[in-house]
Amino acid sequence: MTTDPRDLPGLTAHAARNRASWDAASDEYQAKHGDQLAESGGLAWGTAQIPESELQVLGDVAGKDILEFGCGAAQWSIALAGRGAHPVGLDLSERQLEHARRLMAQAGVTFPLVHASAEAVPLPASSFDIVFCDFGAMTFADPYRTVPEAARLLRPGGLFAFSHESPIETICWPLGADTFGDRLAIDYFGMHQIEDGDETFFQLPYGEWIRLFRANGLIVEDLLEPRPAPEATSSYRNTDELAWARRWPAESIWRLRRA
Repeated sequence: MTTDPRDLPGLTAHAARNRASWDAASDEYQAKHGDQLAESGGLAWGTAQIPESELQVLGDVAGKDILEFGCGAAQWSIALAGRGAHPVGLDLSERQLEHARRLMAQAGVTFPLVHASAEAVPLPASSFDIVFCDFGAMTFADPYRTVPEAARLLRPGGLFAFSHESPIETICWPLGADTFGDRLAIDYFGMHQIEDGDETFFQLPYGEWIRLFRANGLIVEDLLEPRPAPEATSSYRNTDELAWARRWPAESIWRLRRA
């Protein structure tokens, strides 16, 4: 299953920009982080790869229809298929999906891959029991488009779960800087679309997230703020950044239920 987002009338300018950025960077990304993602077996959250078995975000996935919202090389979906789920991987980057096909072949699993924007998913309403991502589309696509799409795609009572940089980390990360610090650097109020280098990413204040969820019939079940263990290492974060994340929440995992 392949859908080229250039054929979609709703493709936004920021989506086209992020697609070009990820197509160019995906080989380097997989070379840098692929080993860590493989070591965790695909079932781990965030930059410190905290196991799903510890956090229990998705719960029992056997027999569930699951959409990975910005799947990259589909390490999560491959692992979920091994747990008896019926995943579909969606990503805006065709190069990332090429890596997904390679890893799927190595793992001996098959499931649909959709080349499309999470802001306009070419799939029927009420198709999934779970929509989720570990960063992925919820970082690089507009939440005012993706949250309604996730709600549309879920069956009643379905789970929407995603990890994201925390708003606290975002406001401590000066635009153009290589890392975050211990001082407030950008405005909290009014956060939405943030341009930084070749990428566009998105963030909202906590209250805006909650109002957006409620407007789309999603009930907040939990907000996890995962904290790296003292011995944690990461291909995404250096020692100082991991130490920061032990003092302040660097990441958030929202767990939501369609009413």
